[in-house]
Amino acid sequence: MPNNPSLQEYIAQSTRGMYSNVFGPDWVQKQTYFTVDTATGIFNTTYGNKVWQALNNQTRVFNALPRVVWGNTAGWRIRTDRGSGRSRPVTESGSLPTVDVSNIVNISSLPRIVATTFGASVKSIFTSQLEGGVGDVLAIEMENGQIDHVKEINEELLAGSAFIVSAGAATTFTVPASIAKHFKIGDAVATDDAGTPGRTTGSVVSAVDTSTGVVTVASGTAFADGDGAYIYSRAGLTSLADIVNGDAASNAGAGGTDSSPRAFDLTLAGRDNGTWNAQASNNGGYNAGVARNLNLNLLDNSIQRVRQNGGEPKLIVLGHDQYFKLERLLNTQQRYMGQEEYQVGVGSEKTFPGTRTGMVLATYQGIPILPEPDCPKSVSSGDAVLGSDIFVLDTDYLEIAIAQPSQYIENRDYFAANALVVRGLFYTLGELRCRNFWVQDAIRDLAA
Repeated sequence: MPNNPSLQEYIAQSTRGMYSNVFGPDWVQKQTYFTVDTATGIFNTTYGNKVWQALNNQTRVFNALPRVVWGNTAGWRIRTDRGSGRSRPVTESGSLPTVDVSNIVNISSLPRIVATTFGASVKSIFTSQLEGGVGDVLAIEMENGQIDHVKEINEELLAGSAFIVSAGAATTFTVPASIAKHFKIGDAVATDDAGTPGRTTGSVVSAVDTSTGVVTVASGTAFADGDGAYIYSRAGLTSLADIVNGDAASNAGAGGTDSSPRAFDLTLAGRDNGTWNAQASNNGGYNAGVARNLNLNLLDNSIQRVRQNGGEPKLIVLGHDQYFKLERLLNTQQRYMGQEEYQVGVGSEKTFPGTRTGMVLATYQGIPILPEPDCPKSVSSGDAVLGSDIFVLDTDYLEIAIAQPSQYIENRDYFAANALVVRGLFYTLGELRCRNFWVQDAIRDLAA
């Protein structure tokens, strides 16, 4: 018998008769009781899940932003104003410029905890390894828990920060269901009354229903149709949307009670970047909740704002919808996206260009473009979800600071659990930090 028989030889030798056949007479037949187009089919169950994992667990921003050790700091200082009149020409006998000082702002940053739990009963662990079982159920849950943990971190990095509510009550408010995931339990949310910007009564989120869009908050804060709800204190990681927000960001009024555009007074909520970031420059990234199609001028102006503020864009983050629009725009004008090796950095260490651990990305004006499925979306004045936002970032000043790397803890104390279960926990202690708000920008209110 040859060492490497052909498929035909192998089948012939393995099906030499009913009694000598190890696999049985029909082992190579398609099993008709497993179908492709039903939820119980083996192809759907096996390969469909693999595709779902690939499509719904992409964590590109988390992978692209550099990670650093937290260090011995709980904050730092940045300059927001260079002063006025402190520099000018002086004649031979002229007076000196007026003495002025820089405006220095303290930035505090403390690590946030992200946790993911899972568990399996003792009975399921035993039976899953018997014939017909799924295998090591605890290992399966552990693997899925790891995927979900990183996915949660990625979603928090891309969480939106301010939306107009479509309905409200004493302890709840409603946003489009696809937007609800941006609110996390423990977030402090401020209200912005329709027509009266700046109301800052805060409430802590206690529950989020991502299927209906209903967000439950503490009592004492009443929301109504047309009010704004913006997160001024995160329970989880700071998001890119938080970093690019500027005071008086123009948002849409609701389609019901207040249709006029308004500006959130983020200063009173204590979470804005004032008017000293790239995004706040002429409020260029907003369009008062009115959808507009992406065009090259919008993208060029965003890049210009970053460069005028002394930065150099290193990464463009956008949703797949805007990526396809950008590709069509460039193809129509016979301009094509380039390709560039984007190096993944971990602290001061980076991969070599061209290695298998790097990512090959499309580029615009030499800036790598990163399509991200978790990219936040704007909401129109009629409560409709618009297209995804675009972030233009100078990643030299962005970092994910890690105080404690991801830890795995397993507990088999049946008495403490009061059940025969094995429980597992992943947790990470860290925070997204920005050391220069001037050079981060976003484009919002884009059509899908």
